[in-house]
Amino acid sequence: MGLFDGVLKDSESLFKEELALDFEYQPKLLKFRENEQFQIASSIKPLFQKRNGCNVFITGKPGIGKTVATKHVLTEIEQETNDILPIYVNCWQKDTSFKIILSICDSIGYKFTQNKNTDELWGDVSKILNKRSSVIVLDEIDKVQDYHILYSLLEDLYRKSILLITNDKEFLSSLDKRILSRLIPETIEFKPYNDKETYEILKNRAEVALVKNVLTEESLRLISEKSFEMRDIRVGLFLVREAGNIAEQRLKKKIEKEEAEKAIEKLADFKIKNSSSLTEEQDKILNLIKENNGKTTTEIHKLLENDISYRTFFRKLKELEEGNLISMKEENIGPGKKTTVNFGSTKKLDEF
Repeated sequence: MGLFDGVLKDSESLFKEELALDFEYQPKLLKFRENEQFQIASSIKPLFQKRNGCNVFITGKPGIGKTVATKHVLTEIEQETNDILPIYVNCWQKDTSFKIILSICDSIGYKFTQNKNTDELWGDVSKILNKRSSVIVLDEIDKVQDYHILYSLLEDLYRKSILLITNDKEFLSSLDKRILSRLIPETIEFKPYNDKETYEILKNRAEVALVKNVLTEESLRLISEKSFEMRDIRVGLFLVREAGNIAEQRLKKKIEKEEAEKAIEKLADFKIKNSSSLTEEQDKILNLIKENNGKTTTEIHKLLENDISYRTFFRKLKELEEGNLISMKEENIGPGKKTTVNFGSTKKLDEF
């Protein structure tokens, strides 16, 4: 055995399809979400008989397959028929009725959008959609600033299924009664993966993403345990990718326990959302926090010069915290409390 047999050459890589470690990647076989996919498909089935479909409220914690499972169903619709339009909109950026309609225009290839207001544009789009049936998915629906589009979708489309995805289990209670009375959704709650399911999912993704046998069983187990501990598959995907990058930097042909441990150390810097996916308002708040790190929520809100109410401001802070872009700490001060805000995540591993 040579001294350098375990060393990567210049042209070698541990990755063969790194895309398989992306959060949005759709594996050919989505394991452990068959029941949820069947429920979603059942709600859509009436559209195949040219009848109105059922609406669905999909909820559950981040990183447990809600979006991927739903997109799988949309892909199957595309493969099965041309009579049903599958449309997906992520409301993290498309957070107004007008932006959502523009996104729908992109999906259906409608380009005559210039100089039209929301009502004019929706009038054109609804005529096109009504020529066929539609499945419209609004992901992260809780990020939308106004719900006029929901009312329009429910009122103006003849044959449709509206699928709403959110981490917020209480979201429906925030909707206007007129919308709720038309929506009447079935609820599908995604439960977190158990430890065995987490292991199998990460193993399958690693087999697609990495060269055969480069990820040792010990390192995979360590990554799987951390992902299960945090109840988020995206954490595991990040760790597999990061451990692979560390091993390549060390010119190693194996991803071993020490690379997995080093990757876990970097979890404090791991951001589920990145700043490029923020709305203008969120980006403005995030930059203020960066410039005023450690100040209280009240102090930072004052810097906005009453652009938004404190209640809306605090909700935006919670969204940024959920995206792991900031951290907040509440402290007692005499009879009251104060909440300080820090840029980035300051959580230790055992606090996740």
